[in-house]
Amino acid sequence: MQSSPTTHPPLLNTFNCTARGGCERDVSSEMYSATSVGNYPTSSKETTASPGLTEGTSQTIMDENEQASAPPLSSMEVIAGYENITFDSVPLPPPSYENSILGQPPPERNDVASIPAMTEEQVRAALLDHVSEHCCYGSGPAKTMVIRDVLMNSAFHYTLETFTEKRETAWAYEPYDGKHLDTAMNGPAPSPWDVLVNPSKHFVNEQIKLEIPHTAYAKMCHACIGNGRLRCSRCIGLGQMCCTWCNGSGHHHKNHHHHHHHDDVCNHCLGRGQQRCFRCNGLGQVTCRMCSGYGQLKCYVQMTVTWTNHLEDHISDVTKLPKELVREVSGHVAFEELQSRVWPITHFPDRAINEASSRIVNFHTSAFPMEKIIQQRHRVRIVPIAEVHCTWKDSFTTFFVYGFENKVYFPDYPQQCCWGCTLL
Repeated sequence: MQSSPTTHPPLLNTFNCTARGGCERDVSSEMYSATSVGNYPTSSKETTASPGLTEGTSQTIMDENEQASAPPLSSMEVIAGYENITFDSVPLPPPSYENSILGQPPPERNDVASIPAMTEEQVRAALLDHVSEHCCYGSGPAKTMVIRDVLMNSAFHYTLETFTEKRETAWAYEPYDGKHLDTAMNGPAPSPWDVLVNPSKHFVNEQIKLEIPHTAYAKMCHACIGNGRLRCSRCIGLGQMCCTWCNGSGHHHKNHHHHHHHDDVCNHCLGRGQQRCFRCNGLGQVTCRMCSGYGQLKCYVQMTVTWTNHLEDHISDVTKLPKELVREVSGHVAFEELQSRVWPITHFPDRAINEASSRIVNFHTSAFPMEKIIQQRHRVRIVPIAEVHCTWKDSFTTFFVYGFENKVYFPDYPQQCCWGCTLL
């Protein structure tokens, strides 16, 4: 026997719509009967039957605009060792360093090798390459100027890298779709610094987030009270909106010739004065964004691990070459050391480098109290600098050739503008 189709009662008109335009919300219809509008909620906290509940029970349908941002802390379970965590990440002090690491003697270090000097031919070739890279520079001075002297100097570039790890914990939650949970039934939760996590590469900034084992559990979604849906805020749960084409009248008023007036049925609402709400597709309810419609949340302690490469450097240079240029070129690595904790340099020929190493290493020792030092690396690069004294048309000038790339610093080059630039 074929069952008769289910009939739904007509929706209540909750708008006072007039032909003059505009729709005024009928306040008296805000509290409407669930039986007269297809079981839509009567208020922001209307109780209605939900799928999966036994007959006679009810759940609260929350309004979409009343959705909370996070579960209240009072509703979270207490995890041993994580009793005081919140939804804000808090850094945790790292374990103390082993005395065996701090008490190691400084390693033996080799003498620093010298670098070869530059010839006049190499200096002029570097200058010609520099001029060719600037379209407006004239090549005449580079070809004809007289090189009087080439003074070889070196810039010493010291760098210390301290690779650290920071761990932070906080409550986290996500929609729970019924999959397996690593709960406290599997054992006690380990402390944050006991969880084995390794960076993908040392001396590279990186951050990962992971779940602390044995801290997960499922709870009812606090936003929708376990329903998985919320009342649509656009149509307040009715599923219908005032037709914007006819302003709720159901007709279009048209003027014809000879002052005849005619009302046509609105083609958009078919004369009903209302249209289906596009936000909820006429259902009056939308899926809860907090739990994605599942009605439950998975809560767990989330640990954020951040690896940071802290870099400090010092440049010792007696020339007038800008120090930032030294950082941009390559040089001879005269010294490099990689240790869990490095010792300051004391054997370098330049006293300024030894003092800078001692100052920076001691600073990094206590600069990151909430981070664990994984490894340290320091090095000294020797960047060759040729200070060139030359004359051109009875004018004395100086420029620099620096780095293994033979870069040129010549801010006072004689011909920096061609005739075209001069006319402009």
